Amino acid sequence: MKLTSFRAALTGAALVACGLLAVPTAASAAPPTPPPGIDQRAVPAAEAAAASSYWTAERMRAAIPADVLLAGKTASTPASKVAAGAPTTYGASATAMVAAEAPVSNIGKVFFTLSGKNYVCSGNSVSAANASLVATAAHCVHGGKGKYATNWVFVPAYENGSAPYGRWTATTLTAPTQWTRGGDITYDVAFAKVAPLNGRTLSATVGATPIAFNQARGLAYDAFGYPAAAPFDGQTLQSCAGTASPDPYGQTQSQGIPCDMTGGSSGGPWFLSSGAQNSVNSFGYNNIPDVMFGPYYGSVAQSTYATAAAG
Repeated sequence: MKLTSFRAALTGAALVACGLLAVPTAASAAPPTPPPGIDQRAVPAAEAAAASSYWTAERMRAAIPADVLLAGKTASTPASKVAAGAPTTYGASATAMVAAEAPVSNIGKVFFTLSGKNYVCSGNSVSAANASLVATAAHCVHGGKGKYATNWVFVPAYENGSAPYGRWTATTLTAPTQWTRGGDITYDVAFAKVAPLNGRTLSATVGATPIAFNQARGLAYDAFGYPAAAPFDGQTLQSCAGTASPDPYGQTQSQGIPCDMTGGSSGGPWFLSSGAQNSVNSFGYNNIPDVMFGPYYGSVAQSTYATAAAG
């Protein structure tokens, strides 16, 4: 089972990953030391200040879909071994394949640099105490057994090169150590805290969706992202919808939904019927066409979120 575009190898099987320039304020002081099992990078103020201007329209269009960063990644923790906790939702009060969508203020594109190359993913503004949190995939912030990304920015409501709400630069990047130290695809979960723009937080500017953890399996989802690999061009928001099913190989705790979004959609949100985010676009198997898998938001994802939200 070989990997194709938007795909990477798991043990025994192959995976598929699936304007306006605003000046950010300086990055805040270094966050507290994260708890065991959670890794975090504090972005230097100078880097955060330079990141927004780094992303010219040309660099954005030329950025590589980040699914290529999944090559060689494995899942070391099968579904039966991953602990879950009590069902929790924060900030809360099947189907067709990809459908074109109008821009949504809280969903956007993620751009970053890793090992000298520029990449693109997707992300979503989620409810948090710091009012400044973007949910995305771990491979959209860290190489897995490698380094954290630099020049990390979130561009909400991106469409055809426009950035109607500006470019939001990361001040901290947070991911589970299972990913940052081992590249374990089961834990392809990350969060980025972004600096305010023009004195306003991200959620005050674009809104923020609830986020839920330790929910039932087999639920229905609406997934969003900016697929950039053919036949898409990454310039418009796309969506999929369907009921989740388990990883047929039992290698991960991830679930799959009917979807043929391609690279660039990595990190795009999966929403429950309640409107709460409960996963992200992560990978797919090359021998199971038109299915996108997303990580289960269990106790590890919840701890990652709590660490990122507290900073």
